[in-house]
Amino acid sequence: MAKIFSRTGDGWVTKLTEAELMNDIVEGTREAAEYGKIAPLSDEEIAHLFDICKSVEKITGVEKGCEVITTYDGPTIEIRHAGIIANRQQALQMFERCFGADTIEFSHVDYSYKPAKSIVHEDLPLFEQSQLLMVIPMFYGAMPNLGLYTYPDGPMPNPGELLPQGKIKEAREAYDQAVELAVKDMVFVASAFHEAGADGINFDTVGASGDPDFKAALLAAEKLIEKYPDICIEMGMAGEFVLGTHGGIYHHDQRLAGLYPHDQLKIAQKSGVRIFGSVVNTLTNKTIPWNLSRAITLTKACVECADIPVHGSMGMGVGGLPVCETLPVDMLTVAAKAMVEITRLDGL
Repeated sequence: MAKIFSRTGDGWVTKLTEAELMNDIVEGTREAAEYGKIAPLSDEEIAHLFDICKSVEKITGVEKGCEVITTYDGPTIEIRHAGIIANRQQALQMFERCFGADTIEFSHVDYSYKPAKSIVHEDLPLFEQSQLLMVIPMFYGAMPNLGLYTYPDGPMPNPGELLPQGKIKEAREAYDQAVELAVKDMVFVASAFHEAGADGINFDTVGASGDPDFKAALLAAEKLIEKYPDICIEMGMAGEFVLGTHGGIYHHDQRLAGLYPHDQLKIAQKSGVRIFGSVVNTLTNKTIPWNLSRAITLTKACVECADIPVHGSMGMGVGGLPVCETLPVDMLTVAAKAMVEITRLDGL
């Protein structure tokens, strides 16, 4: 019997027997259920994922009428990663008119709110001009990136240097101070672009610096909602599991360290987030069917408890996709179809 074409988490081609494929799908959902303390995929869902992963087509897609919308983070940066020399306005037009994006995001090459704050006055005119070129909704996006608030880039001591010295109290104080500064910068930049007509604000890669990073984004969202009740805030996470780099941070009596996507979503909703971008990381030494089964299980639990749209993050190294810059279209479309049809999320 011919083996089934597939890939591993680093993008390399592999071939699986039907038994191996089924085993990877079952093991992937089992691990996600165990770690996330959620239900695994049903037998029917496992069979559906099995059929999708068996596809021999180069490009796989959902049926007409089952499409979901797409949101993008950093497209004006990603276009250059693809080797295309284009300015930001040209990149925005490419995503809208060539790639069929449903929403688009204006951003700066240094994709963080701290450096963005110092150039807001320069970016606003270009942002306003870009709006005149676009038909689809245009967001502004950047990362909280708490690492930029510590030595040598910022005024705070670096917790990464303090912790190995056993200076737990000092490290936590540095994180707490960095949170305060980050919130001010995020609210300042987001306010400027919202008042300039942005259709939404994206807090991207939230939690990259652990629970303090998540805390900063939640506080900024609450302040913005209080200031602008109609503002649309999208929050895209950095990983499936909030690292406890601080370990003692709470929000609404909920400890932030250790939260998986469905619990991340619940607290983001309470803070006024309008769109949640769940993330599930890829293991490079496992197959894409294993990774995809795991990602779908965690994302499905997120969708089931959501009162807001969920846009699953699917790209280089997340959402069951390979860890590589330019994704192979075979696995990209298989993963997208499976994610949409099994989790019933609202966007990608």
